[in-house]
Amino acid sequence: MQNLKKTDPQIYELVKAEEKRQKEVLEMIPSENYASSAVIEALGTVLTNKYSEGYPKKRYYQGNAVVDEVESVAQDRAKKLFGVPYVNVQAHSGSPANLAVYTALLQPGKGKIMGLSLAFGGHLTHGQPQSSTGKFFKSVLYELGKDGKLDFKAIEAQAEKEKPDIIVCGFTAYPRTIDFAKFAKIADKVGAYLLADISHIGGLVAAGVHPSPVSFAHIVTTTTHKTLRGPRGALIMVTEKGLKKNPDLPKLIDTAIIPGLQGGPHDNQTASIAVALKEASSAAFKKYAAQVVKNSQALAEALTNHGFDLVSGGSDNHLILIDLRNKKVNGAIAALALEVAGIVLNKNGVPFDTNPPFYPSGIRTVS
Repeated sequence: MQNLKKTDPQIYELVKAEEKRQKEVLEMIPSENYASSAVIEALGTVLTNKYSEGYPKKRYYQGNAVVDEVESVAQDRAKKLFGVPYVNVQAHSGSPANLAVYTALLQPGKGKIMGLSLAFGGHLTHGQPQSSTGKFFKSVLYELGKDGKLDFKAIEAQAEKEKPDIIVCGFTAYPRTIDFAKFAKIADKVGAYLLADISHIGGLVAAGVHPSPVSFAHIVTTTTHKTLRGPRGALIMVTEKGLKKNPDLPKLIDTAIIPGLQGGPHDNQTASIAVALKEASSAAFKKYAAQVVKNSQALAEALTNHGFDLVSGGSDNHLILIDLRNKKVNGAIAALALEVAGIVLNKNGVPFDTNPPFYPSGIRTVS
């Protein structure tokens, strides 16, 4: 970074300070990871200079022959890694990826989304009222059972009553294996699309250490950071089941991205995603992902042995959600204290939390 150091020493020093911080602490926030040097190098290339509205071989600007190849490589690698017939790699992050799906399939003010409540581990973009997804579309929210696990009988009853157009499964603070087959049965019963948002477990799915939703869902979205260890970005995938339900899904999603939500893609990001997907296809990555799950389960067992109350009683993936109410401390204080000790995680609400969101009763961590 010699050019940066010469041109803007202030930003250079801040970048170096963050690099030092990341090396010296235990980064244990589930939505973060350490991207490889190759992923970071691809992100900082001259591809930043290019503008490429449209899709490969169909752009609104000239000079995109190389960019077309880059995007096609990323698409092909994602299709092969996840076993899907279609993928869009242009979404700038997970939130616009989910919004693109809703925009593609639903009429504003009429279409209905059914997702897990934010207070129980869902994501803002799964129809929460604070999000545009809950403002532009109708939404209903399901909850976890008293045991901190998915209550499929209650979810099915709610789906039959509400008749949503899209059911969202895949969560932001759920430490257990997701039974996609049960969600598919419910979605098929009420005629809904099943959207599997695997942003947190995408790398685990790719490595085969978490069941894949591809045989059960119509559409799959994932961010490319978190367990995939790539840059900030997202994939929107349509499965064979999705194509059978609606052969126009790829066209609808492509159109939802541009001109619906975005202009040109970030080509440097696309290249970096392609690199991450290649890494995720390796034997080394599969070994890494398997070890992540083993580490999580070992940490969960140790925490339980030390008297900590884990939501759902443990972990099947990379994530652990700790309810601190039996320790008489809230998650905000715990997260601050742990950062002082060099352990970085995040405060988080827990099921049936009575504390306000900024001072929740739990913390969320990763192995």
